[in-house]
Amino acid sequence: MSLSNGAAGDGSGRTRSYPGDLVSADVDVIQPFQLERSSLRGRMVRLGPALDEILTRHAYPEPVARLLAETIVLATTLAAALKYEGIFTLQTKGDGPVAYTVADVTTVGDLRGYARFETDRLVEQQSHKGFEADLGSLLGSGYLAFTVDQGEHTERYQGIVELRGASLAEAVRHYFRQSEQLATGIKAAVGKDAEGRWVGGAVMLQALPPEEAAFAAEHTGGSRTEDWDRAVALLSTVTDAELLDAGLPVNTLLFRLFHEESPRVHERKALRPGCRCSRERVVTVLQSIRRDELDDLRDDGKVKVTCEFCATTYAFDDADLDGVYGD
Repeated sequence: MSLSNGAAGDGSGRTRSYPGDLVSADVDVIQPFQLERSSLRGRMVRLGPALDEILTRHAYPEPVARLLAETIVLATTLAAALKYEGIFTLQTKGDGPVAYTVADVTTVGDLRGYARFETDRLVEQQSHKGFEADLGSLLGSGYLAFTVDQGEHTERYQGIVELRGASLAEAVRHYFRQSEQLATGIKAAVGKDAEGRWVGGAVMLQALPPEEAAFAAEHTGGSRTEDWDRAVALLSTVTDAELLDAGLPVNTLLFRLFHEESPRVHERKALRPGCRCSRERVVTVLQSIRRDELDDLRDDGKVKVTCEFCATTYAFDDADLDGVYGD
C-alpha cells in the first residue's frame, strides 16, 4: 500500500482504515515500510501504554527508567527488522551504576524489560556537578548484545559489540557498522506525555540486500550511495516530539518524512506487555533447590519468589511446598 497525503490520515488525529492493516491504533505498533524510490526498507515503532506498564511496575529512578525505555524501544525496532520465530533480546551490561538493562520481544509482539542498578552509586554520581545521564555515565564501560533464540532445537544467534556513543541508538549504529556491515540509520526518542505516562518511538532505515538493491536501482535508475544519503538526510529531520506524539498518525509522519521517496507501508503488528513468568515455572525453579535451603526466601512464613521483569510475586506456604517437593 503506497502512501499519499490523503491516504496518510484524515486530519483528525485518527488513522484511516486500510485493507490489510493489522492495527488501526497509532500506539503500541510496528509499522514496516519501504521507500520505493531509494530502495530502502524501514520500520517505525511507537509505544505508549505497553511501555508505561512495563516501567511503572518498578520504582526506577528517572535516569534508569529512561535508559530501560530506550532499550525496550530499540529492541522492538530491531526485532521488527528480523525474520525469526522466537525471542529477540537486546541487553546492555557495564561497570557503571546501572549494571545492565535487558528487553526482549517475541514474534507475537509480547514485550518485557528489566534494569538492575546500584542506588548508592547512582545517587553519588548524580550529586556531581555537571552530571549528565548519558550512556557512559550510567553504564560505564561494557557491551551491547543482540540475541535471537528460536527454541531448543535451533542454534542461538548472538552478536556482541563494545558500548560506544552517548546514547543507546548510537551504540546500535556502531554495532551494525562494526559487526553486520549493514548501512543502518536510527532515530529514537523516549519521554513522558502530558499525563506523565512513558511513551517512546523510533524510525529505522536499512539498505536492502545487495541483490534486491541492484534490481531496484536498475528499475529506478538511482545510485545506492545517493539514495542512502538522501533518505538518511530526511530521517535526520524527524523530531522527538513527532516520534512521541500519539496524536500524529504513524502514516502521516512517514509521509511527512519520506513523501519524495514514494513510501509503501506493509501490514502492521500490535505490541503488548507480556511476561513469560508463571507459577509453573517458579515450581520448576524451586524443585532445583533443596527445600531446606529456602529459608532465605521466606516472608511471613511463606516462600515468596518475585519475577524481576513484571514484579509478580508467587507465594508458597508449607502445604504448597509439600506439593512442590512431593512430600
